[in-house]
Amino acid sequence: MSLPPIAVFDLDGTLAETAGDLIGTLNVLLVREGLPELPLEEARDLIGAGAKALIRRGFEAAGKTLSPGRHEELFLAFLDHYGAHLCDKSHLYPGVVEALDRLEADGFRLAVCTNKVELHAVQLLDLLGIGARFAAICGRETFPFFKPDPRHILHTIERAGGDPARAVMVGDSRADIDAAKAAGIPVVAVDFGYTDTPVAELGPDRVIGDYAELVGAVEALVPRKAA
Repeated sequence: MSLPPIAVFDLDGTLAETAGDLIGTLNVLLVREGLPELPLEEARDLIGAGAKALIRRGFEAAGKTLSPGRHEELFLAFLDHYGAHLCDKSHLYPGVVEALDRLEADGFRLAVCTNKVELHAVQLLDLLGIGARFAAICGRETFPFFKPDPRHILHTIERAGGDPARAVMVGDSRADIDAAKAAGIPVVAVDFGYTDTPVAELGPDRVIGDYAELVGAVEALVPRKAA
């Protein structure tokens, strides 16, 4: 019996607009350290590589370099505060539910591969009302490696029971695109997420500006039948 095709999604900046809650938590830490808050629009592009990277980037943007030990302390503080504020402001992008409906109707299995910690990813997707739709939700610490390591995507596909030869990654950042390329998997990039470089310049197979375009982009990249 052949395995089903699979669409693997990033979470932050791809499925959901989460910057308000992520940067809100970062700003709580900055204020605790006597540093100024970062404006949301200026800080959005610091997101994309997980909370540890966000903290490092955020403190550097505020003019402070963290020691490894202090970085780890702030990471734990971030997880504690963010875990209580996962969905204060976060919301799905328009058209996500309809796109997932169409992919499932076309026989696709769905999964999430994110650099957010797994517990928070599962909780947030449940709060957003779509958690049960994914055959696997894999986070930063689910495996011993994470994006841009291609094994993060490949192991997510395996856990979800999808066909790696008929897989597509949907993401918004360099980590998503680089991981998919290294895994030999086509990648669709959304142009409304979190990146300091326009995604079109990072070499994805397709760029979309609206979820209404997703199914057409996926159908152009994923074989309809198993080899």
